[in-house]
Amino acid sequence: MATAIVSSARQVGRLTNAARRLYSDVYPKITTHYTIHPRDKDPRWKEVNMERVAEETDILIIGGGPAGMAAAIRARQIAEEKGAEVRVTLLEKAAEIGGHILSGACVDPIALNELFPDWREKGAPLNTPVTSDKFGLLTKTGRIPIPVFAGLPNYNHGNYVVRLGHLVRWLSEQAEALGAEVWPGCAGADLIYRDDGSLKGVATGDVGIAKDGSPKDMFERGMEFHSKITIFAEGCHGHLTKMVSSKFNLREKSEPQSYGIGLKELWEVKPEHHKPGLVEHTIGWPLDKNTYGGSFIYHLNAAEGEAPLVAVGFVVGLDYVNPYLSPFREFQRFKLHPYVKPMFEGGARVAYGARALVEGGWQCLPVPVFPGGCLAGDTAGYLNVPRIKGTHNAMKSGMLAAESAMELILSGEASHDKGVVPTLYEDKLKESYVYKELKQVRNCRPSFHTKLGMYGGIAYSAFSTLVRGKEPWTLSHGGADHAKLKPAKECQPIEYPKPDGVVTFDLLSSVALTGTNHESDQPPHLTLKDDTVPVKRNLGVFDGPEARFCPAGVYEYVPLETGDGQRLQINAQNCIHCKTCDIKDPSQNINWVVPEGGGGPAYNGM
Repeated sequence: MATAIVSSARQVGRLTNAARRLYSDVYPKITTHYTIHPRDKDPRWKEVNMERVAEETDILIIGGGPAGMAAAIRARQIAEEKGAEVRVTLLEKAAEIGGHILSGACVDPIALNELFPDWREKGAPLNTPVTSDKFGLLTKTGRIPIPVFAGLPNYNHGNYVVRLGHLVRWLSEQAEALGAEVWPGCAGADLIYRDDGSLKGVATGDVGIAKDGSPKDMFERGMEFHSKITIFAEGCHGHLTKMVSSKFNLREKSEPQSYGIGLKELWEVKPEHHKPGLVEHTIGWPLDKNTYGGSFIYHLNAAEGEAPLVAVGFVVGLDYVNPYLSPFREFQRFKLHPYVKPMFEGGARVAYGARALVEGGWQCLPVPVFPGGCLAGDTAGYLNVPRIKGTHNAMKSGMLAAESAMELILSGEASHDKGVVPTLYEDKLKESYVYKELKQVRNCRPSFHTKLGMYGGIAYSAFSTLVRGKEPWTLSHGGADHAKLKPAKECQPIEYPKPDGVVTFDLLSSVALTGTNHESDQPPHLTLKDDTVPVKRNLGVFDGPEARFCPAGVYEYVPLETGDGQRLQINAQNCIHCKTCDIKDPSQNINWVVPEGGGGPAYNGM
């Protein structure tokens, strides 16, 4: 009897071990990050000193883009005007200021005019005034021109074609000259709260963590920055903004944000194809009528001795429904259009990048203030989609945030001991052109959601523009982007042309141009809440859409060693910080967190 029991127990043990091996093979452990596997439950961290060094500052700004730099400059301008000692500290995750900046960009200088009326004399790098506008509807083989005239959102006379990274670096120089402290390569990773529940500040990321989540010998804890007011200017879908929005329910009364993904290349073209100051946009092919998107082509002025440069980009709304759609491959296919291709023949592609864009507008605006801080720029959603512009609104919101913070600090209301809500900032925003612009165009983007698709959207947007957005109704975006993806069985796979290596290219050679870099021996910063979901649901229901919506080849389904099935492989070193995976994942299982040291692309001012 005893022998039979022992034999039975051994058999159960063998079956249990076999089941574990099968689970491990099919659903291997992918995520090792402490946000999913807390360190206080990990014995490897038991003896590690987790104390942080703390710095105190008056105003803390997270993000070194247009909004953050404008906030730093405006705060220091006011401090100088008032003769006040106010410490302003800006943290930027890129190793160099401007390193993570990606844009076309066609900039409205209205906010820059306010910030520096003498920006021309100071040498701001706005060297290409718009000289010509073109807009067209592409068919498969042709182009239907659409008139552009004053009063339309896409009328660009008076604006400038810029390399936005260059502009941001110039703004950084102005901020530092005014006395602001700019810390590049310093990524905010966690939030710190006071005992009263208000935001106290931000902690930067730890360094020296191995890929398996264990501490290395050179482990070093991040720093804490305590502030009286913290301004979040992280850009689209900011990691810390997600956390603070959840903490204070900032999105409780707004629709889910809607997004697009913008892909861009910088080309050296033949002189005969170069028309400095030309701004051109298209809609239509290669997208179907129910998929929102379009292209931009911006011709930049070339300095003497420099090659003629053209920035070409393609935007796809992330509310698309077909899981087989690849934004990257749609972009490559666009360049094969007979109207577009000749421009790039004989030229050379010199840069590539991609970034998520906020497209929700008025309906999706969060409450921008909370105890201890506020949101500014694209992290709050101030992009004007019909105008395809957000830099001016980002800068203006940063300036208003700084003015409101300075008022609280100079009056003594804001202190390190208690968190105050900068309600004046929200009031200023509502009176500014930022809110007025967004309200006026609020119905344009959601009008593309009808059965008429693009055609209905164009017609309605023309009407809305004519009445200047004074319709007594507000259209809805109809839910979150990730929820709109249909199961694979309901959709047709899309056949894309093979890259020719001349005008169109493959994904990995494109990623190589981004200069992206991450420490290889660190936990992947693309974390999964549940490591089994990608295979169980994303692959099983949607045929692995993350392998297609990622513009950097981060997600890859590879065969199991057993040859029976597939598993998800995350190539985190490829990540260019576009945030698309965090947005479009149909299971909302992916959470982008900041990698060690910030990492990511080095766009070098593209």
